[in-house]
Amino acid sequence: MKLIGIDVGTGGTRVLLVDAAGKVIGSTVQDHAPFQSPHPGWAEQDPEDWWRAAAHAIPALLQATSTSPDEIASVGLSGQMHGAVLLDAADRVLRPALIWCDQRTAAEATWLTEQLGAARLIEFTSNPALTNFTLTKLLWVRTHEPAIWQKFRSFLLPKDYVRFRLTGEKAMDVADASGTLLLDVAHRRWSTEMLFAVEMRESILPRLHECHEIAGAVTAEAAALTGLRAGTPVVAGAGDQAAGALGMGIVRPGDVSATIGTSGVVFAATNRPFLDPQGRLHTFCHAVPGRWHIMGVTQAAGLSLRWFRDTLAGTSDEDAYTRLADSAASVPPGAEGLLWAPYLMGERTPHLDPEARGALVGLTASHRSPHIVRAIMEGVAFSLKDTLSIFAELGVPVGAIRLGGGGARSPLWRQIQADVYARPVEIVAAEEGAAYGAALLAGIGTGVWPSADAACDAVIQVSDRIAPMPTDSAKLQDFYALYRSLYPSLQPVFRGLHAATAKVKTNG
Repeated sequence: MKLIGIDVGTGGTRVLLVDAAGKVIGSTVQDHAPFQSPHPGWAEQDPEDWWRAAAHAIPALLQATSTSPDEIASVGLSGQMHGAVLLDAADRVLRPALIWCDQRTAAEATWLTEQLGAARLIEFTSNPALTNFTLTKLLWVRTHEPAIWQKFRSFLLPKDYVRFRLTGEKAMDVADASGTLLLDVAHRRWSTEMLFAVEMRESILPRLHECHEIAGAVTAEAAALTGLRAGTPVVAGAGDQAAGALGMGIVRPGDVSATIGTSGVVFAATNRPFLDPQGRLHTFCHAVPGRWHIMGVTQAAGLSLRWFRDTLAGTSDEDAYTRLADSAASVPPGAEGLLWAPYLMGERTPHLDPEARGALVGLTASHRSPHIVRAIMEGVAFSLKDTLSIFAELGVPVGAIRLGGGGARSPLWRQIQADVYARPVEIVAAEEGAAYGAALLAGIGTGVWPSADAACDAVIQVSDRIAPMPTDSAKLQDFYALYRSLYPSLQPVFRGLHAATAKVKTNG
């Protein structure tokens, strides 16, 4: 018996094969076309490209691992959150999907907040209206593309579109649905109050499931394309953050992770929906029934280092990350007075500001490339520490912090995070990301493990623990205090640059 986990990411779709003991047998990745940004702050992808990637990656994995379709007990799905795939009455895609990092919907987020009031929004959905959330994207299309809106009949999130192509079922899980701003997160059900407030029909919503529940089965058509057996169960799955946390064993209160991928996320499992009255954090359903999670998000975490690699370092090969980190290891903590504000795509936690911009502050003629790399690594860690500071304010329990994503693979970035967070950090033996969590959900849904707790206890092992270095950590706390002064100082500049750019576009 084997399990498949599929993660529909931003840069590509990853398919993972796991056995009944949780051991990874193999994986394959199919790249997506780069997301399109027709205007600053916009981000769009073609949903058909996600399906193309999955339909290529699945049979490639089966062939590479000599796996028969009959050996696959079930399939789990995960993927980038908040995207808006709009479908017409014939379930055809109406336009490119507005994905998680799209920032065009500031006016819609403001309208929602004014229409309902900030407190009522948090009461209804446990979250504020942000530009990233799916509902604001739907409202933008309604306002700016009325011809498309007339044809609109339903929406899906990215991984759920891939499930639709696999099974013919329009379904969604409670964890991923938490990021739509249409879910009553506290009660794990669609919010009739939100639908009424925005004058949308309940018929636009997919069926809602807990993450481990079977949401469909592979169709004959999809079986012919993917090599899977027709009738193979497909569980609901979860958004990438909840699935990735499950795959790292972050399931019980006090369990916390810090993951640096394209974005950065600090994630805490809780036994109740903690609410931040200021809306700086997200409160979502966890992939575990009866549990929730609270998390803060840095929009451009790993993206900051990728931007430097591609734009300033002038290279795009994967080994460049190791070379850059090795060079930065020679630079002392604090990067000799250099600070990085990682707001390349606006910012969520704690500023909720789509107009924020990246800033490299403190440059002198003596600074070189390694200083900038070190400053970027520290700046991303500082931005994630902002979330931990809010956790402390709200009384969210925090134990050791498990690291995931690219930030867990770099020894330097591991140590920087331990020093910045001033807490031990842990590395799990096989950090396989959201695809692994999706595979575990597939196993839970088909009885391989009786629960998420049992699955994690059986398969997750900590392989390394990194303690903060007292002297370096103390120094970085001083730099963190300086980092926190950057945004208030630069906010008027960000606002002015946004206005000036909009004026140039209008006059042009």
